[in-house]
Amino acid sequence: MAGVAILEAHKTRREYFTDEHLMFRESLRKFLEKEAIPFFDQWEEDRIIPRSFWKKLGDNQFLCPWVDEKYGGLGLDLGFSIVLVEELSRIGAGLSGIGLHSEIVVPYIDEYGTEEQKTKYLPGCLSGDLITAVGMTEPGAGSDLASIKTTAIKDGDHYIVNGQKTFISNGILSDLIILACKTDPKATPGHKGISLLLVDRDTPGFSRGRKLNKIGMNSQDTAELIFEDARVPVGNLLGEEGNGFYYLMNKLQRERIISTLRAQVMAEEMLSTTLAYVKERHVFGKPLSKFQNTQFVMAELATQVHLGRVLMDDTIVKFAKGQDVTSEVSMAKWWITDMARKMAPECMQLHGGYGYMEEYKIARMYRDIAANPIFAGTNEIMKVILAKNMGM
Repeated sequence: MAGVAILEAHKTRREYFTDEHLMFRESLRKFLEKEAIPFFDQWEEDRIIPRSFWKKLGDNQFLCPWVDEKYGGLGLDLGFSIVLVEELSRIGAGLSGIGLHSEIVVPYIDEYGTEEQKTKYLPGCLSGDLITAVGMTEPGAGSDLASIKTTAIKDGDHYIVNGQKTFISNGILSDLIILACKTDPKATPGHKGISLLLVDRDTPGFSRGRKLNKIGMNSQDTAELIFEDARVPVGNLLGEEGNGFYYLMNKLQRERIISTLRAQVMAEEMLSTTLAYVKERHVFGKPLSKFQNTQFVMAELATQVHLGRVLMDDTIVKFAKGQDVTSEVSMAKWWITDMARKMAPECMQLHGGYGYMEEYKIARMYRDIAANPIFAGTNEIMKVILAKNMGM
């Protein structure tokens, strides 16, 4: 029974789940079984999620369930967001842009936006009419955010924005982008000159570059963003000028939890998928699962996945209580994403030649998991944070 609980962790009651959370999960799962799973392979082939699916999510109130009722939301707690991310991740990492929109980007508007900005944008974010992205990474600046080169210089009642962003999730579909830029390029240290701007799709001087061709997460559209004397109204400043770096840092723990949770669910799915395969696949007249090597590998993987789930849930509980979880999040992010990446080839190996075939889920997960140790700050950065918190 314990093994079943481990493999079906995304279905079980956990400390932070109530009956309402479980009912929400069941409703979401039924929706995804009807509206996503039958079409997901085609979306992967098309390398984009159709806007119509976003609208269906919005119509069923699955987007941003935490937003206050005054803007059309449900005002729900973190547990509902956890359910949303888990169920999307269970289908495929190509759906990660939905979690990015719902649980990472829109919270910036909710916390730092003016009442006018929230009234203008939040209803569309909830309905699926507005798809969001966050523009941080540049060709020459990734984890070192203070080194970004994109500038926004005030000119009357507009900012004139110049620069380029890359690796932007939802880059093609996005209607609203939270853009990290330098409003004071001469600020010392550099991070004190960073501000956040809300950039609308039809902003003059803003254009999309290439839709980037990734090795995995195919249906998640990723693109370059180009700003050439783009004119952004000063009223689209998010929060206060010069505080953008601190806003981004304040939200990083939530972003890293969401990113880590996605990797944990993928690890659980890889384990579950592989267990089912080795039980049904016969070699030399008996199930593959009856060979000692298979049993040892699966026992080790099950242990690692269980350890990841315990660490993940402990971090979520502490975060939900408002505790400082910088160290715990950094630990979880590097260890769980690294664990999931390392188990992917082992699961593929147990599938034999079939594991290399696109029609088998393990092949897609093998490709998709590779980027997780990079997302939300590389795992090397997580270890730097931990070392600093240890006084080194």
